[in-house]
Amino acid sequence: MTDTTASAPKTALVTGASRGLGFALAEALGAAGWHVLAVARTTGGLEELDDRIKAKGGSATLAPMDITNADAMAHLAKSVAERWGGIGLWAHAAIHAAPLAPAGHIDAKDMSKSIATNLAATATLIPLIEPLLRAGQGTALFFDDPRAGEKFFGAYGSTKGAQIALARSWQAETVRTGPRVLIETPRPMPTATRARFFPGEDRAALIEPAVEAARLLASL
Repeated sequence: MTDTTASAPKTALVTGASRGLGFALAEALGAAGWHVLAVARTTGGLEELDDRIKAKGGSATLAPMDITNADAMAHLAKSVAERWGGIGLWAHAAIHAAPLAPAGHIDAKDMSKSIATNLAATATLIPLIEPLLRAGQGTALFFDDPRAGEKFFGAYGSTKGAQIALARSWQAETVRTGPRVLIETPRPMPTATRARFFPGEDRAALIEPAVEAARLLASL
């Protein structure tokens, strides 16, 4: 991890921080005074995020990691516990958007990657991050995209739906004990993921990620 600050009064973990909504959330959190722990596979995107956060007077720690690597995530959680003790927020924006395809023609590799990223990684992260959120009296924030059952969305819709089902179980289990778990449904944004799904769409009518990030963070 690359640390760009000497102290962090309140720390937010953003998984999937190198682009789209995750990038916008991380940038907004940094500008609001949070120290942002930004996780993503794309180093270039993380470095751009760091530049933007620092330009607004904020600070970040960059963690170029793959969330499907369970050992790396365990190391990340241990490092966070040792450095900060806990976190105030976990925003989970990481997703694999498999190409649209009829259910009878889903590519096996795409399905495996969808399961690994959208479901299995989330199941790995929750037990690792739960103690950090409890220590920091924090909140976990998930983002629903209800495509399950829609035609051609078999790989993405089923695994994203399973991710949110897991989050809802965690939410129900922790009502009294914490941490707080929130599940929000973002409005349509001109992200790379949406462009893959709807290539001919009028993007001018969509909500900019920065605007949506501000709305979602207000729910906290």
